[in-house]
Amino acid sequence: MRLSTMLELAVERDPRATAIVDGDRRWSYADWQARVEQLARALRAFGVEPGDRVVLCLRNREETAALHLACQRVEAITTPLNFRLASGEIAYCIADAAPRLVVYEDSTAKAVLSGREQWGCQPVVVALDSPAPPGGITFDALLARGASAPPLPPTPADADDRLIGLILYTSGTTGRPKGVPRSQRAEYAAAVAHALQNRYVRGESTLGAMPLYHTMGMRSLLTMLLLNGKYVALRDFEPAAALALIARERITSLYLVPTAYHALLADPAAETADLASVRKLGYAGASMTTSLEARCRERFQPDVFINHYGSTEIYTFTVNDDLVRKPGCAGRPGLHSRMRVVRPDPERTARPDEVVPDGEVGELIAWLGSDEAFAGYWHRPDADARAIRDGWYFTGDLGYRDADGDYWVTGRVDDMIITGGENVYPIEVEDVLARHPDVAEVAVVGLPDEKWGQVVTAFVVPRRPDLTAAELDAYCRASPDLADFKRPRRVVFVRAIPKSPVGKILRRLLLAGEYEPLA
Repeated sequence: MRLSTMLELAVERDPRATAIVDGDRRWSYADWQARVEQLARALRAFGVEPGDRVVLCLRNREETAALHLACQRVEAITTPLNFRLASGEIAYCIADAAPRLVVYEDSTAKAVLSGREQWGCQPVVVALDSPAPPGGITFDALLARGASAPPLPPTPADADDRLIGLILYTSGTTGRPKGVPRSQRAEYAAAVAHALQNRYVRGESTLGAMPLYHTMGMRSLLTMLLLNGKYVALRDFEPAAALALIARERITSLYLVPTAYHALLADPAAETADLASVRKLGYAGASMTTSLEARCRERFQPDVFINHYGSTEIYTFTVNDDLVRKPGCAGRPGLHSRMRVVRPDPERTARPDEVVPDGEVGELIAWLGSDEAFAGYWHRPDADARAIRDGWYFTGDLGYRDADGDYWVTGRVDDMIITGGENVYPIEVEDVLARHPDVAEVAVVGLPDEKWGQVVTAFVVPRRPDLTAAELDAYCRASPDLADFKRPRRVVFVRAIPKSPVGKILRRLLLAGEYEPLA
């Protein structure tokens, strides 16, 4: 199954159904397929051949989605980049991908064009919403070329689904971003798994809030194609605007990172917003505290509430579809998945057969035989050697399997705190502190300490300006869920917790002192 074929089949099923909404612009499936086909002819006219990369530095908008499907139609490789990256980081990714085309918009123009001399290649540069740069063209000119270009041959029934259709660059929170090539088969399998695991049905609608340079964003788009659903693009995540869009478009399902749910529920508009249409919630990308899970259940009262644990490299690891029974649990292996817990080793020398007993924390590893899995990083044999061993992907996540066979994620191998010879996992401390009514957000790290080696340190965004460390210490001491040696010995009150664009806590910035303390 090719991704472009998914659109063709959706048109045959229901050509008049709404496919995509972007602000005041709306397309039916039939109209959108015609636009995608015109873009595909335009790409071919500008010399895009099978296997060529097309870099997109765009927010979530109709053009981003249409270009992705147009690339699939001509067997090119969509390469969406994080539009929040600095110019040097964007230049690095472009140089690494060596694309045939680079498409940007007004909001990313400066970051893209200022690093042009570092690209090491000469792609066609396409400007969306602005005049063409020197030697480049506008998006309208690209689209117009497709109107006069010859039609493309139909996709053969025996088309190879192992061809790479997408390269997603990881967030680069621990170094330079790594390109993750994703085959047509992997992307289709991930879409099918996502639909089934989230219990989606035909005609579903979703908010396109997760960026399309991220695996969660791609899943939101492709599952709508799979089910003749409606994808409602959201270019900038503003909670009040998102809440209004949910009500206006009668959104039925949300798939967001925990920080997005936190922002939605914290916005004053959430108290009166019409959220009755939302029946299915899913989250991924980071752990959600049990207190936030409870708030989501109370406000949305969903029929389905899913915790999806996975990665860019292998979309699904595990799924928990019963968060009432086991809040915070990552659940059991997904539709195509197989998991193990092996000896934790920051030096990455553990083998897949070094399985630890149930209940013991180790590194979570995932089977590469999944149809959702990648086959290795883009031009990064060093990263392959670190993460891939004997047919298994070493996630770098710490966790354990309980006696019921359910998996739990407790942190990162690199984030594990060793204090006085005892192992402490940040998430278990964060989960306790997050229940305090005066704690808005919290992140826990281990800071160097001469006596203890590392000292458990909590960075807290308070809801109350006069909240004290002593109050939090007393709260931790009284908690039945936190051993005394795990309670924070230091508390730092900050204005904000540093996060990646998709909501992951950037603990390395806290360790480096890159935060704004409160007086």
